[in-house]
Amino acid sequence: MDDCLFQLKFTTKQLERLAKKSEKEQKVQQNKVKKAIQQKNIEGARIYAENAIRKKNEGLNYLRMASRVDAVSSKVQTAVSMKHISKQMEGLTKSLDKVMQSMDLQKVSQVMEKFEHQFEDLDVRTSTLDDAMGAATTLSTPTEQVDQLIQQVAEESGLEVMDQLRELQPGEASLAAPSAAASNKEDQLSRRLAALRH
Repeated sequence: MDDCLFQLKFTTKQLERLAKKSEKEQKVQQNKVKKAIQQKNIEGARIYAENAIRKKNEGLNYLRMASRVDAVSSKVQTAVSMKHISKQMEGLTKSLDKVMQSMDLQKVSQVMEKFEHQFEDLDVRTSTLDDAMGAATTLSTPTEQVDQLIQQVAEESGLEVMDQLRELQPGEASLAAPSAAASNKEDQLSRRLAALRH
């Protein structure tokens, strides 16, 4: 499984490199469009514009594929983690059987504490990996977060995109802020993850 995970991550990196290459080629074609227009070569400008659009679409397709491969990689990572925790829980169950036979209450208590700890670890890891999967899968990305990122980038670049966002989502006049419940849940998960690392 580890080899599969490595191959998936390697493939994601390759696809991201190809997307960047396509983006560079798109910019080259756009510069050619500009030069052709300056030289009043409209027919040439159209050809370069078609090439630029094709390269842009090609880059977007590479990015989509990279996102999907990364989502699969996250699922494989979850499977690897679950396999590891399952082995630990199997060992704990055997220990619990032995302890129950001897009925030493102190040992039973120790094993149960260990079991509870492993169960909490499993819960936190599963939640963390589920969150990672949600973030990696572009289809499930919340629209509000996408809009916020677009707005942030636009503000940094001094661009106006609010009108375009309203056209895409009629009826919404502003971007929604993330809910307090969602950030509270993230804080709790972060604290639990930090506790597991120590």
